[in-house]
Amino acid sequence: MKEKIIELKEKAKDNIEKIANLKEFEDIKIKLMGKKGEFTQILKGMKEVSKEDRPIIGQIVNETRNFLNGKLEEKFNILKEKEKEEKLKKEVIDITLPGKKVAAGRLHPITETTEFLKEIFIEMGFDISDGPEVELDYYNFTALNIPETHPSRDLQDTFYIEDDVVLRTQTSPVQIRYMKEHKPPLRMICPGKVYRSDYDISHTPMFHQMEGLMVGENISFANLKAILEEFVIRAFGERKTRFRPHFFPFTEPSAEMDVECVVCGGKGCRVCKGSGWLEIMGCGMVDPKVLEEVGYDSTKYSGFAFGVGIERVAMLRKGIDDLRAFFENDMRFLRQFK
Repeated sequence: MKEKIIELKEKAKDNIEKIANLKEFEDIKIKLMGKKGEFTQILKGMKEVSKEDRPIIGQIVNETRNFLNGKLEEKFNILKEKEKEEKLKKEVIDITLPGKKVAAGRLHPITETTEFLKEIFIEMGFDISDGPEVELDYYNFTALNIPETHPSRDLQDTFYIEDDVVLRTQTSPVQIRYMKEHKPPLRMICPGKVYRSDYDISHTPMFHQMEGLMVGENISFANLKAILEEFVIRAFGERKTRFRPHFFPFTEPSAEMDVECVVCGGKGCRVCKGSGWLEIMGCGMVDPKVLEEVGYDSTKYSGFAFGVGIERVAMLRKGIDDLRAFFENDMRFLRQFK
């Protein structure tokens, strides 16, 4: 057994030194140390060695294993380094070739539109405020004069986290929080994400709104019209506008604002469904109950509020006809906007 091990050691040493590449290395390693390898077979023969000779033979076997593993590791490192050098020689970079152009990043159309709208109202003296997207029922509904029987509170319209906690359905709760922390006169906008249980070509479960609020003494509907008409001019250019009576629980009187179709110029087309008008926002005078809820004297102060869908504005400005395109992350769509 001892002679057999010494013979294998010398033979393996010569074979390892002659290995020329990693393919040969793997073949030799398997032939020598694999499950059916020559050294493994010697280990299996240890059971035939007498008890007296087993300690001596065992020591020789361990020394031989360590020797062979060391030689294999040494050879492997040499071959890897050799392979790396050969690869580097083949991969010489021609520095005279033109470099690859790096594509410039750009803002998502929703982000760009949000910043565009914020600048318009900042220039008109409005502050910017933000609030939590996971909101208490009180701020999202109760403080806004929305009764418990109102359909917007239903499960099919609102995402409930708990009985009194929801994903905000509008950014109006930010206005309540802002008024509780500030005294009139004030003017503010609150852009952000909102959530409603809806999904089709013109609705998504998550979308973006920008709501505005102005409160002070002697604030009238005429002030509301002046601010919003100025907004339309800056956002869409010189366009006709109209206000149609509507109902919102937190404003009275309430209205929806339409703008002359930006596609056909009011002549009638597929986008405006032949009417020549496009609805862009809801608005109205803040209900006195809302003012009283935040501690304002409704006999002294009045105000107006409005809310515009940021996706809606982006679609009109950039000629997009499917709301879902904003959220599908199709690079072909996103690269169109600079």
